[in-house]
Amino acid sequence: MHCGETWLPACDGACVKLVLAFHGTRDPRGIAVCSEIAALVRPSVDVPVEVAFADVVQPDVRSVVDGPCVVVPVFLAAGYHVRVDIPAQIGRRPGVVLTSPLGLDAVPAVRDRLREAGVRRGDAVVLAAAGSSDARALATVRAAAALIGASAVGYVATATPRVPDVVAGLRGRRVAVASWLLAPGAFHGSLAECGADVVSEPVGAHPLVVDALLRKYYEARAVLLRTA
Repeated sequence: MHCGETWLPACDGACVKLVLAFHGTRDPRGIAVCSEIAALVRPSVDVPVEVAFADVVQPDVRSVVDGPCVVVPVFLAAGYHVRVDIPAQIGRRPGVVLTSPLGLDAVPAVRDRLREAGVRRGDAVVLAAAGSSDARALATVRAAAALIGASAVGYVATATPRVPDVVAGLRGRRVAVASWLLAPGAFHGSLAECGADVVSEPVGAHPLVVDALLRKYYEARAVLLRTA
């Protein structure tokens, strides 16, 4: 967990707002998922919940971090945006905590999406991720694949092997692709042509994702208040 100065003016937990930091996209379906996640989080907290973006669209994280708050990156791995861009946008504002990203806490939701898609016992499961040039982000993908019980990992962009090549290498078996993507868009749309028998929906606004984000918020808020 990253933290700048932890000094706070006199306040209780009710003044520590929650900022959900997403990657950012121009695809309205992706923006809709961000809004839906925030809408599902709001009834479970007694503070304002704001959506911000690390890149592409506004508002950025810098513009919504004001006063005591917890910033939770809604990312499936700790790549460059999580490790560099978001901390840089936060700067050294007092009373702000940046938690770890959603990351492997999304695994239960991905398993559920795969079940919803119709995976069968004996299927070869391929975890399909966006890809990254960051070795640590790729390590998270491999860890997620192991937890899901995937036979292999494939990437949509940036890294190799690509999903269609992995699926082709598993022919002779029924293949199910588990989407390690947060929202619908061009990346997820490409999976429809990968040759798999089953492709799960993106993680999206799954209740288990909402639970994970709330845990991160309350744990970070407790630390922030203890050190104030």
